[in-house]
Amino acid sequence: MAAATAARAVILPIARRRLWSFTQRPLVRGAAGRSLHFGGIRLRSTQPATQIVLNVPETRVTCLENGLRVASEDSGLSTCTVGLWIDAGSRYENEKNNGTAHFLEHMAFKGTKKRSQLDLELEIENMGAHLNAYTSREQTVYYAKAFSKDLPRAVEILADIIQNSTLGEAEIERERGVILREMQEVETNLQEVVFDYLHATAYQNTALGRTILGPTENIKSINRKDLVDYITTHYKGPRIVLAAAGGVSHDELLELAKFHFGDSLYANKGEVPALPPCKFTGSEIRVRDDKMPLAHLAIAVEAVGWAHPDTICLMVANTLIGNWDRSFGGGMNLSSKLAQLTCHGNLCHSFQSFNTSYTDTGLWGLYMVCEPATIADMLHAVQQEWMRLCTNVTESEVARAKNLLKTNMLLQLDGSTPICEDIGRQMLCYNRRIPIPELEARIDAVNAKTVREVCTKYIYDKSPAIAAVGKLVFFSTMQKVGQYFSTNLTIFFFIHRSHRAATRF
Repeated sequence: MAAATAARAVILPIARRRLWSFTQRPLVRGAAGRSLHFGGIRLRSTQPATQIVLNVPETRVTCLENGLRVASEDSGLSTCTVGLWIDAGSRYENEKNNGTAHFLEHMAFKGTKKRSQLDLELEIENMGAHLNAYTSREQTVYYAKAFSKDLPRAVEILADIIQNSTLGEAEIERERGVILREMQEVETNLQEVVFDYLHATAYQNTALGRTILGPTENIKSINRKDLVDYITTHYKGPRIVLAAAGGVSHDELLELAKFHFGDSLYANKGEVPALPPCKFTGSEIRVRDDKMPLAHLAIAVEAVGWAHPDTICLMVANTLIGNWDRSFGGGMNLSSKLAQLTCHGNLCHSFQSFNTSYTDTGLWGLYMVCEPATIADMLHAVQQEWMRLCTNVTESEVARAKNLLKTNMLLQLDGSTPICEDIGRQMLCYNRRIPIPELEARIDAVNAKTVREVCTKYIYDKSPAIAAVGKLVFFSTMQKVGQYFSTNLTIFFFIHRSHRAATRF
């Protein structure tokens, strides 16, 4: 039940801007007189479009009167995963209550009006089920994995914990200590630390710039009223999806939803808060610690939100850069050009590209771990690779990246839990589940020209956000970093306009 890194997770991609928007109708392929093969079934394209089902098994969606959406996929398994995906995370907090969403997630399993914490734990264990939760910057999730025959009990337990948690004072005080210890553990994960700093400088003075766990002083002061206020403000039907996958009957799930949620979670007009706007600022933040042997850095430009048509191109570009560490075999035969440069010059211990999307913005960039003496050379290699994406990436590279992206997308959907998560997340982001063939078609529509255009749009003449932690003796001033990223203006890259966010030595 820790704060998730889901905010950084690779999210199912979207099409280039000249193709479609994810909020449009699903794609149906096939022309008159042709046959369409899918799932081993030959479908005549002369059939009505409504009879050609590209999403097998089908994801069924129903909306209750209170706005809560019920979405499920029945694959006939003996187990199932069911959960509540709530459009509420740390982005909906302010400076005073930052950390409340995550605190509430911890309190969900500490007892309800009809179940003590012990009763809840014993009931879940006796069912052979698993109950879990996580919080991200924009979502809070509670889910259970159980036998299909126990679906009614799993839904009833989920309904109980989000509607009837006691939030006792004694439990709040105990959990306060647990969260403070969790914060200490997170501080030892330098990748987590760097990404928190990256958000802090990229979205400074906005809700996305704050951490999911919140500051220590808030954790020490959050009380029962703060938790109750957050529930009554944000846990409303239009912002909740009941998602399920595995051996699940949609009709049964719908009846359970009506019984447990149908008479509650109503939102009056104007009750649901608007999404707080978050502005990106090209800037840097450095936390220098010469006792650390390595430097951990992240550099990113502003990307786009979940439903923006350019997301899929940025995902292909992200896959082109890839990831690498010293344990990889292959040497100079690696497909990633940046990995080849890194391996040849011994420039870093590891790097990982990322594309993090939120509702209306995102971060596209690279995280790396370097020796202090190789920071400048590694940044130069990153600059070269980003410029190459804008100017001369090839069709063969793009084709490889598209295949890899589709493979990774399918591998992530192995089992009822990731499928359920995919349903819940997509319902919150796009208000529908996007069929895999439709996603594949949108990926296939990308070519090298599209990648060059989109990368130029988001990289050229844009100020990056930079976060660095560790031994930064060769990374001493913002001016040098700015000059460094402005050296190759004949090839057009970064024109330095960054603003210093914070510097600590």
